[in-house]
Amino acid sequence: MAHSPVQGRWQFLQPSVLPGFGLTFGFTVFYLALIVLIPLSGLVWRSAELGWTDFWHIASDRRTLGALKVSFGSAILAAMLNVVFGVLVAWVLVRYNFWGRRIIDAMVDLPFALPTAVAGIALASLYAPNGWIGSLLAPLGLKVAYTQAGIVVAMVFIGLPFVVRTVQPVMEEIDRDVEEAAATLGASRFATIFKVLLPGLAPAILTGFALALARGVGEYGSVIFVAGNVPYVSEIAPLLIVIRLEEFNYAGATAVGAVMLAISFAMLLLINLIQAASRRKYGND
Repeated sequence: MAHSPVQGRWQFLQPSVLPGFGLTFGFTVFYLALIVLIPLSGLVWRSAELGWTDFWHIASDRRTLGALKVSFGSAILAAMLNVVFGVLVAWVLVRYNFWGRRIIDAMVDLPFALPTAVAGIALASLYAPNGWIGSLLAPLGLKVAYTQAGIVVAMVFIGLPFVVRTVQPVMEEIDRDVEEAAATLGASRFATIFKVLLPGLAPAILTGFALALARGVGEYGSVIFVAGNVPYVSEIAPLLIVIRLEEFNYAGATAVGAVMLAISFAMLLLINLIQAASRRKYGND
């Protein structure tokens, strides 16, 4: 039986058989506007008061560019490392049963519960030249604490759970018969991983990467204790914003925040577009 155009439009307006779409959608928009859009709009509005010339002067300042480079460069590198090791940790937790598995599974969530300042102090103590790990690296000429490497270590620490907890549920849904079928057809272990398993995990991996990246870009507490905070070298953008606020330079602080907001939104939008394309591609295969 053919459907009329009116029925088609009516079905479009009713995305679910469950009632209450209008009420829940309105509450969702109101909540997001109150919690997210209004504060961000205030940031943009406050920075717009500077005028384009002053805003560009602050945004293109050498110290601002250095801080942005350190923050986003470190966050991207940390997120990439978390993708590699986060997928490995999720694989071990899902595919193997061993003594202490529940303990390791619980330890993954520790960065969520641990105050970031405590994490920063602990990392600085471990990776300092006289720390447990730093003393082993010093004879090799490697210095982690109070360098950009320390920033990456801190961002890896706080970002790992996002990748593990995003990939782990999807990995649990993958039937092992798929791996056995690939092996029966003559696929090697590496071919099974890269051509059978990883394509199905790609959307979840991208989501974990985006979450770890966003968390790293905005991280402050665990970084400042291990970074060294040297301008142009190991100073992150959130610290520069705090410095501007302590100087009562609110316009400068909001300008740096607006630049961070624009870059973060562009990067997350690009990741979401890639993620959507990946879902369409492998969903149709």
